[in-house]
Amino acid sequence: MSTDSGAPVVGRAGVVGLGLIGGSVGMALRAAGWHVVGADVDGARCQAALDLGAIDAIGDMSQVDVAFVATPVRAVAQAVRAALDAGAHAVTDVASVKSSIAAAVNDPRFVPGHPMAGSEQEGIAGARSDLFRGAVWVLTPTTTTDDAHFAAVRAAVASLGADVVVVEPDAHDQLVAVVSHVPHVTAGTLMRVADSHSKEHRALLRLAAGGFRDMTRIAAGHPGIWPDILVDNGAAITRVLDEVIASLAETRDLIAGGNRPALLERLAEARVARVNLPTGVPKDIELAVVRVPVLDRPGELASITRLATDIDVNIYDLEIAHSSEGARGVVIMVVPAATGERLVGALMAHDYRPSLRPLE
Repeated sequence: MSTDSGAPVVGRAGVVGLGLIGGSVGMALRAAGWHVVGADVDGARCQAALDLGAIDAIGDMSQVDVAFVATPVRAVAQAVRAALDAGAHAVTDVASVKSSIAAAVNDPRFVPGHPMAGSEQEGIAGARSDLFRGAVWVLTPTTTTDDAHFAAVRAAVASLGADVVVVEPDAHDQLVAVVSHVPHVTAGTLMRVADSHSKEHRALLRLAAGGFRDMTRIAAGHPGIWPDILVDNGAAITRVLDEVIASLAETRDLIAGGNRPALLERLAEARVARVNLPTGVPKDIELAVVRVPVLDRPGELASITRLATDIDVNIYDLEIAHSSEGARGVVIMVVPAATGERLVGALMAHDYRPSLRPLE
């Protein structure tokens, strides 16, 4: 059996919520060889997803290996529980807030997630099969997440070409407040200021150069999803907004005081930070295999992958080999050879006994 693209079917996946992200997940899964079942409260959207090739069939989550919930934030917990009750083997979601959802669904088969990808397009018509290729996809397993279900979700996400990063739910919400939520609010604020001036000076927005357009691009995103996100992650967002406001006030005072050296220093620091943003790990590198003996208990795999994220080690592949002699197993990871020793050292510091060898 194969998909329309000719790829062999690697599993059966489900997508609940067939908008831009859900449709893109479906397209990417099908391109990777998955058979995809879709569901949505809007029957017309289901049919559109079927017609566009985002799903193979319309149906429930009763026989899927992995279900992706891509509903609005306020509906995620209920949709996750429904997919689990229907019989999905493992379930993840794509919401950009994680703590409240993780707390609302205490099930070992649920692995909260968030792809750091999007588009100014809206709805299923804007879905793309390559939306997640090379993008960071965050998974936030909890202490109750089962390792086998976590591994299943991670493998499905990795099959979409995404770079999987593992953090705790609370840490995720604090981080995305800085790199996603506050930037969106800031872009929207700047756009509103520019628009108010354009009413007095009609030529203003015609003068908008590339820098202004780049900085405000995310303000063109669909506004309907944002109130729930901003309120749900309100504590983290308001803390970051306070920092931004304080920093802008400091910069304002430097400008008003004509302090050129201090302004140059601040701008130079920002430039260095921007230039050094990570750009991803090249694919043409030497790889190594790290093997880590573990007890066969919940949370081991999540702990190890979180540790790799904390020390900036990319995991290209991962599997668990269970022992037939008792409650033990081995976590096997493929990582860049250049960072293999770093991972081994960190694991040893946490009382693991890993081994490292080049990938042949």
